[in-house]
Amino acid sequence: YKNPQHRGLPADFDAEVHHVNPTCGDEVTLRVKIADGAIADLGWDGEGCSISQASTSVMSELVTGKPVEHAIQLQGRFLELMQSRGEAELSESDEDELEDAVAFEGVSKYPARVKCALLGWMAMKSAVTEAQA
Repeated sequence: YKNPQHRGLPADFDAEVHHVNPTCGDEVTLRVKIADGAIADLGWDGEGCSISQASTSVMSELVTGKPVEHAIQLQGRFLELMQSRGEAELSESDEDELEDAVAFEGVSKYPARVKCALLGWMAMKSAVTEAQA
């Protein structure tokens, strides 16, 4: 949260999305550039709680430069983690794959905060889908 990664909106992009969590007012604008089947660039700007901002930062670091398919797979795995209500049993491969995103496992115990953690991840999925359309 205090050292956000990929914060800032790139001028060259294929899609831009804006997502808002109406429950708490968190919001994120995310731009993505796709090249050769990978997320060549991703930048974001947003306002909100430390959970939404930190989660978006971690997501951006995990998916930038990676194949789109891998980024969408990570988003799905993170969604599963957030829906686990604190009962996820993380394997070493999960920790290797999700890296710093596993730090949000505790958020899954608080349904009101799950949307905060998912905000940037859902924006990334929407932007990638839009860019590929």
